[in-house]
Amino acid sequence: MSVLGRTLRAAASQFGERTALVHNGRELTYADVDRMTDELAAGLFAEGVRAGQLVALMLTGGIEYVLAFTALARLDAVTTGLNPRYTAAERTKVIERAGPELILLEPGATTEIPAGIAALECPIGAPAADVWSAIRVPGAKPPAGSDSADLDLPETVVFTSGTTGLPKGALFNGRQIAAIAQFDTGGLWGSGSAQLVATGLPHIGFMTKLAGYVQLGATLHILDRWRAGDALRVLATQHVPFIGGVAAQISLLMNHADFPSYDWSAVKGLIVGAGPSPGALVREARERFGAGYSVRYSLTESGGLGTLTAFDAPDSETLGTVGRPRPGTDLEIRDPDSDAGLEAGAIGRVCMRSPAVMAGYWRDPEGTAAALDSDGWLRTGDLGFIGTDGLLRITGRIGEMYIRGGYNVFPLEVEAVLLEHPAVASVAVSSRPSDVMGEIGVAVVVPRPGTAPTLEGLRVFAAERLAAYKLPEAILLVDALPLTSMDKLDRKAVAALALEG
Repeated sequence: MSVLGRTLRAAASQFGERTALVHNGRELTYADVDRMTDELAAGLFAEGVRAGQLVALMLTGGIEYVLAFTALARLDAVTTGLNPRYTAAERTKVIERAGPELILLEPGATTEIPAGIAALECPIGAPAADVWSAIRVPGAKPPAGSDSADLDLPETVVFTSGTTGLPKGALFNGRQIAAIAQFDTGGLWGSGSAQLVATGLPHIGFMTKLAGYVQLGATLHILDRWRAGDALRVLATQHVPFIGGVAAQISLLMNHADFPSYDWSAVKGLIVGAGPSPGALVREARERFGAGYSVRYSLTESGGLGTLTAFDAPDSETLGTVGRPRPGTDLEIRDPDSDAGLEAGAIGRVCMRSPAVMAGYWRDPEGTAAALDSDGWLRTGDLGFIGTDGLLRITGRIGEMYIRGGYNVFPLEVEAVLLEHPAVASVAVSSRPSDVMGEIGVAVVVPRPGTAPTLEGLRVFAAERLAAYKLPEAILLVDALPLTSMDKLDRKAVAALALEG
């Protein structure tokens, strides 16, 4: 049996009447989820779903999505999620790359998928007890399988955010799912509390971590889409101890009019990733939440795990690094061309190894060979260096570096400094061709309300911390930075803005 399927069975035995899922006023206990998972698995088996088949979920409903995922896990099928925010073109490309045998979707959505792929519809928003009622077989169980977890079974395919190209599908077998659960729970059972699912359900932060949440007996609060007001209500009223997300979400929480009306004494820490955190934001969050702030670095391919700064770390660690590897994770910096290891302080490709790293890219042996070496090291697309203090510093992405007058410039390094400017809400740096210098930097800036940062002001501000060749030589003010469907900075779109502006 899959790791997720087996873990849910054990959790239902231990936490039966504890609330497992909350979504739009609908609730299910662990016993409910386990029973309905069996009934839906039996129905899907009758529809022809078998072990090893890939099934895609194109569903916006939280409970609907989770039950489909657990039912497929019970059948030892492989599940992938299709981000509902994909455009039609993006969705078609991902489906073609994934090659699912079946897509589970909402009524009327069959016109949005390529011809020739089987589909089953599920109405969204029914009362919790009626979810998937058209397919579930009341009181039934799926065909009996082994009660022990098979670590070699493929369980889920999670597509990358596609910030620099077409998303790739990272495959996680039972071995990786079990390792991620061990990382997240420390092997404990039943110590869970309320959790807000801060990412989209097809995201790595849910797909590979659900087994760990279930093992802890956590109560998962699912939003249709993350909005600051809804998130505030859940986080505060449910006394969520650890708040996860990206820096922009933390900023939106604190800037919401309702923030001061809530009691935040239950918060023990904030864990923030997917990009740099401005120093002013970190300091404000520490003060207003009364909790530590940890910066996280991870990738889809790493299973959502990697490095962390300590909650009580000094600013020199929290503001300038992404911390140290979690126990059980190894880091190396390698030459991007030769793959040879580099000494401390040298900038190169960040490489990572842990039991949580993906098994490979789904149906992409060439991509897998490029990303994983024979010893299980993941070659990331990130550039960085490890200081003599053992802390990892990310300097940018391979391919994003540009050369200005013969000198290498890493956009992430420049962005981290510009983010400290009091008139800058967010910023991305890209390059533009120059007849004289080859390339120059363009700062694409979202100003803080009531301000109008200037190029000269940014250059003067950053000159104390950056060499002259790293300073931007053009500025473009925008209302918002372009994001991918996973809410990550869309570097391709930023590059286009830099060329046009």
